[in-house]
Amino acid sequence: MTATSTPPGSVAPRRVRPPARAAFRAELRRGIAPWTAPAVALTIGVPMISKAPQWQGGWGDTQEVLHTCATLLAGPLVAAAGCWQGGREHRRRTTALWLSVPRGRPAQVVMAALPVAVWAVVGHLVAVVGVLAATWPYAGAGRPSVGMVVIDTWFLVCAAFAGFVVGRVWRWRLAAPVLAAATYLVLGIPSYSASDLRFLNPAEQYYLSDRVPVAWFVPVMVLWTGAPVLALVTAYAVRRRFLALVPLVAAALVAPAIVSSGEDLFREDPVARRLICTESVPQVCVSGLDGPLLSQVSDALAGPLSRLDGVPGAPRRYVHVPEGGPAPAGASVLPHHTRGWTVVRGRLPDPADYAHQTARHLADRDCPLAVIMAEDRTTVRMWETDDAVARWLAPLAGPGLDTPYLNRLTAMGDAERRVWLGRYLATRTSCDPKEVPTL
Repeated sequence: MTATSTPPGSVAPRRVRPPARAAFRAELRRGIAPWTAPAVALTIGVPMISKAPQWQGGWGDTQEVLHTCATLLAGPLVAAAGCWQGGREHRRRTTALWLSVPRGRPAQVVMAALPVAVWAVVGHLVAVVGVLAATWPYAGAGRPSVGMVVIDTWFLVCAAFAGFVVGRVWRWRLAAPVLAAATYLVLGIPSYSASDLRFLNPAEQYYLSDRVPVAWFVPVMVLWTGAPVLALVTAYAVRRRFLALVPLVAAALVAPAIVSSGEDLFREDPVARRLICTESVPQVCVSGLDGPLLSQVSDALAGPLSRLDGVPGAPRRYVHVPEGGPAPAGASVLPHHTRGWTVVRGRLPDPADYAHQTARHLADRDCPLAVIMAEDRTTVRMWETDDAVARWLAPLAGPGLDTPYLNRLTAMGDAERRVWLGRYLATRTSCDPKEVPTL
């Protein structure tokens, strides 16, 4: 009878493997992982609070800044946290022990990197909920884009796993901060490029003020962002490393679609095209995204509109149009709103300036550069006449603003002025100085 024999009727002892759920819960509670959530929330929240006037009040403006903070600022932080987590066993000199556990390397990588990703997602969502809640009281129609939240969240997950693999491979105590700095540069530098290749950058600063992603934008960007990271993790954790080529091929297939689309990755928000108008005549119509501003805009324009009362050819509508778009026939264009400047938390901070900018739009002419740069006497007279009309319709306080043309327009009688303004408005689309009536 050998020493290793088992007594009759007894059962050989089994090696008990700790449940994956218990191991995951333990990883969630220890190390750098739980600190990732407050770090991400603060990294996003503090810059957002400092720039609140620039986004608070518009869903698109809010997510535009939120996307930049989540990717360009929180992304390097999460990559550094994942890198620090990845180098944990090397710092503790327990790498051999970690490799000896019964679970395979893929399961070990997921079990160790996933807690950082989970807490990064928690911190990001806390910041998103807080920021969107701060925008809600001042926002008009429309809604935030769930797709943009999904893309930013997925990017942080990818950053955590990529950083983890770097931490496993690059055994240096300063790897985490160096990786954070390098990630910031890699994400930030392409934003200064004019090439459509910049849209491959997950941290590209999108213009979302009145635009929303197209339907296929989210799945394609999720694939493009995740495929290289999946290839990196596969190459590190799986013995058959040729499998890493599969996600790389998928990324190569979707990259041309992103680059060729460029700005067309976003379309105009349907709510922005819808106009909300006053019932009075002349009508004042603002974008559906700026509905709460309608009464303020109408009050600000009360003075200029009253001065045009009874003038032949005066616009019957004052309309918001997309930037660079033509004004409807018989209408004048309203100024565009810029968060933090012309609009702050759902209010017009300077109604007088808004009225003056509206008058400027009424008097402006869309002329060729040769006419704009001309310095002959008749052309200069045309521009000075336009300036006088805008200043008379919406005066601005301040010394030295009076001009001879403005004084002559002010000195006219009401009936004479209405006749002259009617003749002037009839030449509003003309770039021939001789057609503009003389003051």
